[in-house]
Amino acid sequence: MDIHVVQAGDSLFSIAQAYGVSIARLLADNQLPDPSRLAVGQTIVVRVPQETYTVQSGDTLSSIARETGVPTRTLLQNNPNLEGESAIYPGQTLVLRYRGEKRGTIAVNGYAYPFIDRALLRRTLPYLTALTPFTYGFTETGNLVELDDQALLAAARSQQVVPLMHLSTLTREGSFSNALASVALNDPAVQDRLISNLTARFQERGYGGLDVDFEFVFAQDAQPYAAFVERLRRELSGPGRPVIAALAPKTSADQPGLLYEGHNYRLLGQAADQLLLMTYEWGYTYGPPMAVAPLPNVRRVVEYALTEIPAGKLWLGVPNYGYDWPLPFVQGESKATSISNQYAVQLALRYNVPIQYDQTAQSPWFRYTDEEGRGHEVWFEDARSVQAKLALIPEYGLYGAGYWNLMRPFPQNWAVLSGEYDIRVSL
Repeated sequence: MDIHVVQAGDSLFSIAQAYGVSIARLLADNQLPDPSRLAVGQTIVVRVPQETYTVQSGDTLSSIARETGVPTRTLLQNNPNLEGESAIYPGQTLVLRYRGEKRGTIAVNGYAYPFIDRALLRRTLPYLTALTPFTYGFTETGNLVELDDQALLAAARSQQVVPLMHLSTLTREGSFSNALASVALNDPAVQDRLISNLTARFQERGYGGLDVDFEFVFAQDAQPYAAFVERLRRELSGPGRPVIAALAPKTSADQPGLLYEGHNYRLLGQAADQLLLMTYEWGYTYGPPMAVAPLPNVRRVVEYALTEIPAGKLWLGVPNYGYDWPLPFVQGESKATSISNQYAVQLALRYNVPIQYDQTAQSPWFRYTDEEGRGHEVWFEDARSVQAKLALIPEYGLYGAGYWNLMRPFPQNWAVLSGEYDIRVSL
């Protein structure tokens, strides 16, 4: 697999010729917003087929998988033009294998709201080990806040993807409540009721694991929180059915701040089967323009986590979004708009500006001036930045990648992921 960075004068035709692949192959892997126009600095993922198969009359995707020894999921990964479906036709060329060695095998989890576009979900599922519908909340009395998750669960099972239940302290107003967490962690009656309700829903819906996400936990609740996760592990966990805890991106045990103080890495590392490092949101809605997940920052979190938690328990958080900041940035007044990575490229094309790449942050960015004369700065993810983040997983021996979130298309990510890694089919 190669990542081509567009230079002035490049076209899809010239790139295809240079690498000896078809334009159709480039379009399938990159799903470009406008194939007739490329932005300078834009990335193009190039995968060169090593072995192909021509569909014969009477073939099905399952029969081809049996005949070639290439699993159906891998066929869907290698042929994104199938869009996650098994419909094929005689004469169609399917890629069985691409050139290049894989870096290893990793687990991949993705978070999705129930209203995710169904076609987007269908295209994404072949690249996932697990799917986590977001989110079950709860009340101060320990009752669950309902989640319309059944369509997501059915879709996951149709692709042999493990569904993970998500429990959080997110309120209907859209913020994480440390007061609500404190009630559940310290009131035995509320905790008993919550776990009883949670267990019933977990079993009823046939979830394959639980992801616990209590954010901004009070410092004094750090130990009760770990004890709560440990209790969930005792009551819900089992072979291939992990309890996972989400961790704020800390770089030291005593890191100050409400986001960090209630997450004790050592205690939670002992309490949970696995843990997700939420390694994103350095660049955020109300902060100054910068990369969402600068690689040095991500690396520091991983390296601290490894002093407290075994590498094989850790998921690396990967962002699937960027931000567009109006300029000049004024602390307390400016507000960035969250955008998709594909839309970021569209903006660069619309305003005819080159995309830059910060080698330290390992992240693309650019500036533009809108129709009203106001400046903007955009930071987002591309094939290079995702490749750099994913490379930390084999470097440190981590378990896998957790994507926040799947709601926006990012075809290049999946081409890079499946081009360089085999994806686990079970937890």
